[in-house]
Amino acid sequence: MANFFKDNPDLLFSLNELDLSEAVALREENYRLAEQFDTAPVDYADAQDNYRRVLDVVGEICADNIEPRSRQVDREGPKFENFKVTYHPLTQKNLKDLTDADVMGIMLPHRYGGLNFPVSVYTMMTEMVSRADASLQNLIGLQDIAETICDFGSEEQRQQYLPRFATGEVDGSMDLTEPDYGSDLQSVRLRAWQDEKTGQWYLNGMKRFITNGCAKVHLVLARSEEGTTDGRGLSMFICEAGPKLVVRRIEDKLGIHGVATCELQYNDVPAQLCGKRRFGLIKYVMSLMNGARVAISAQAVGIAEAAYREARKYASERQQFKRSIDQFPAIYDLLSSMKVQLTAARTLLYETTRAVDLRNGYTQLVESGRDTSPEAKAKQKYYNKVAAVLTPMCKALATEMANRVAYDAIQIHGGTGFMRDFNAERFYRDARITNIYEGTTQLQVVAAIGGVIQRDNDVRIKELAALPLPGKLDRLREKVMELYRKQLDAVSFVAEKKDQAYHDLMARSLVEMETMVLVGLLMLRDAAKDEQREPLAERYVLDSIPAFEQRYLRVKSNDMALIDNHRDIIDY
Repeated sequence: MANFFKDNPDLLFSLNELDLSEAVALREENYRLAEQFDTAPVDYADAQDNYRRVLDVVGEICADNIEPRSRQVDREGPKFENFKVTYHPLTQKNLKDLTDADVMGIMLPHRYGGLNFPVSVYTMMTEMVSRADASLQNLIGLQDIAETICDFGSEEQRQQYLPRFATGEVDGSMDLTEPDYGSDLQSVRLRAWQDEKTGQWYLNGMKRFITNGCAKVHLVLARSEEGTTDGRGLSMFICEAGPKLVVRRIEDKLGIHGVATCELQYNDVPAQLCGKRRFGLIKYVMSLMNGARVAISAQAVGIAEAAYREARKYASERQQFKRSIDQFPAIYDLLSSMKVQLTAARTLLYETTRAVDLRNGYTQLVESGRDTSPEAKAKQKYYNKVAAVLTPMCKALATEMANRVAYDAIQIHGGTGFMRDFNAERFYRDARITNIYEGTTQLQVVAAIGGVIQRDNDVRIKELAALPLPGKLDRLREKVMELYRKQLDAVSFVAEKKDQAYHDLMARSLVEMETMVLVGLLMLRDAAKDEQREPLAERYVLDSIPAFEQRYLRVKSNDMALIDNHRDIIDY
């Protein structure tokens, strides 16, 4: 039997080499939870064994069940009749297979029927499912809804919803976007009003582009404060599907055909306030979006893995001029570039998830009162900052990479890649949404630039730079550190200008330069652990140098006319 976990040496390397010991100890309360729950590990070795066994099962389901069904699901998709969405029978089988494997509540705490796995391990599952069928990941990835209820809902709400998520009884949707506002969430207008006599909340309004909007449980951003027009008037609500929540239509999309993207109408839908009033956008949605960034990054890596493998297989079999096309320099250069980009994105992805796991662990430790020492609070603050800058950097890198790799996979296929008889065109279509939803790449730059300017990655960069590296890797490190010195200079240059327009214009270059430095050091670290990864690290560093220099020169140009030139070009 095939297995998307065992057949992927990069994924195995990520699990084996990613040090989650500190994060897991925090999550399992120093393994005291094993005294209460059979599903809880007794130590880190036991936890690792649990993770490996579950990933093995999911890898087998992905390879043997989900992937073979993916083309038909893409062709036929869900049905919409009489305001009701019905998922494809094969999609329903996929969900049942994963439910039977007990992975629908993989990150939920033991006490609610979950496995309490860290984000890093869940992300590996996400990557494999996305490689098999990116649409299906949009359904299981909405476990983030349950996580948000767990983090911010009342205990009564947790008891009401989380066990049902863990068993697969209910699914969820994240209802944020509205027809006129897109990413401008602070302008959300869907109204939440409260009956003064009963205290019951109701929702009225429209939402659009809602992934799995036909779900049973909805987490909804709504305006609860009359007379407000900004994010401070928004709250988060939980509601369930019913006759007053109408799916008006489903979108006819370029890709991700297996999941329904819905337009919703709320007609006095009964709802529960989740958390505190006014915190809907400024705290709860921001937390939800951080989780979504990681999930979409993993989805992008999974799609790129599938596209790369398809291209490599095709190139090894396609004969032209009496030899397979992977023997031509133009093709093997393209394949090697795809592999390097994919590996780089995966490396940053799991560096990011580790930071997120540590942030979550220390936040829970401090906020639960189990440890309020200055040391614990300092670590909570540090990992909050690191996770906040890494998650948008990771999404920008992974999703842009997935689009390039999927594009190149079609190029390697030639004309056949343009035909629906081959999977390459589906990967291309599915990849395209990843750098749009849950925040476009441009918005990821906005989210990351503050941390880049404040130098939130410096501690980690210096840790990686201090690792012992042999021979060639050490010489490559010097090249990366020269880029780092230029990055510090570029950041100072922009910060000192005190010109917001110039700052905004150069933000993407600064974020991409920061990413090249950090990923370069991560690739060298991994090459020191596995000599087979040395060519990947070398090519990544050498390819990064001219790309970095181009951005550095642009930032240092000090040419304010650039701003007017952009406007002139657009107006031409």
